[in-house]
Formats: sequence, structure tokens, C-alpha cells
Amino acid sequence: MEKVLPAVQQADGAQGVKVMATAALEPPGQGWLRRAWDFVTVQVPAEVRKVTWPSWDELKKATGVIVVFVIFLGVLIGLMDSVLQLVLVSAVANLFK
Repeated sequence: MEKVLPAVQQADGAQGVKVMATAALEPPGQGWLRRAWDFVTVQVPAEVRKVTWPSWDELKKATGVIVVFVIFLGVLIGLMDSVLQLVLVSAVANLFK
């Protein structure tokens, strides 16, 4: 038989809807620290084993693409900064002539 909180049992007959209170069903002594420890020691390693890791060649290729893209964006932002600085500084300087 499913364990249901008394407040939920009362609402069950009135509403015709069965609602489970999952927090009340936890075994005693299963506080947040124990759940966090179980997450780190059991669930995380299980998920890491499911990961499909890239091969060495795929990893090198992806890293190269990222490095080139970051350099490109750095140059682009630097150029935009220089152009905007030149335009705005000269525009402000012309206001006070």
C-alpha cells in the first residue's frame, strides 16, 4: 500500500485526485547531506560512464576550431573597438572646438 500524508488523504476523497507526497516517503536519516553524497559518489560516476568521449583526433580538431574562432573574435572586437574609439573620440573633440 502506498503511504500518503493525512492532508493528502482528505483531499483525495473530496477532489477525486490522488497526490503522492514524495518528501514524506524518504527513509528516516536521508537528509540533504546524505543525498548529496550519494549523488556525488553513485550518480555522477554512473553518468560519466555513459558519456561517449571523443577520439584524440576529434578532440584536436575541435580544439583547433575553437582556438581559431576565439582569435578571430578577438581581432574583430579589437578592430571594432579601435574604429568606435576613433570615431567617438574625434566626434567628441569636434564638439568642443
